Amino acid sequence: MNNHNLEEGEIVLCTVDKILGTIVFVKIENGAEGTITTSEISPGRIRNLRDYVVPGKKIVCKILRIQGDKIYLSLRRVKQQEKKELLDRISKEKSYKSILKTTLKEKADKIIKEITEDYSITDFFETIKEEPKTLEKYLKKDEIEKITKILESKKDKDKEIKQLFKLSTNANNGILKIKKIIKDSCKDTKCKITYLAAGKYRINIKGDNFKEIKQDLNKTLQSLEKSAKKEGCEFGVEKG
Repeated sequence: MNNHNLEEGEIVLCTVDKILGTIVFVKIENGAEGTITTSEISPGRIRNLRDYVVPGKKIVCKILRIQGDKIYLSLRRVKQQEKKELLDRISKEKSYKSILKTTLKEKADKIIKEITEDYSITDFFETIKEEPKTLEKYLKKDEIEKITKILESKKDKDKEIKQLFKLSTNANNGILKIKKIIKDSCKDTKCKITYLAAGKYRINIKGDNFKEIKQDLNKTLQSLEKSAKKEGCEFGVEKG
């Protein structure tokens, strides 16, 4: 089996195929097959594997490694945000394919095949929002007008990313230090930080492009960590 479209560390949608002993066999969304060991299903002791996975269930996994035609996956290592991003992308792709099928009728499958030779469906639609002429390579003028109208009527909801982190200090002027660190780190970004309790905070950011807001979030977290270290404060990002 050719696995050239998959990469280690990639988050993928899988369907549980079968369970043999302590090994779970899955089919990956691109048609490849992979396996998950019990230790990669969930942290801690697992009494019954079928409490987590059953044949036919769709699960989001991370590719740990690819060795020849063997793909080793993990269910427990997928972060909640990574799962959300993948499912949002899949949902968006289905929506875009639906637009093409509604507009193009019997020609849809042929055009989708042509488009996916150059782009993913999602990337194609993101591109035509900026460069509508991209459609001319694949569609007729009246078809372009129909799709453009549908896209204009569908406004994307803002995406949101949240992350918990800890920031604390025992210094006498600790509160002032922490306020300054947070203010400076969020400067020129869309990030908002909320105090929760006992040195625990939540940072969240909204926007219409997942990639951009994720970069902004990571930049802010890096700034928080750097400033905290400089000021002698304790900083840590919580997993999840």
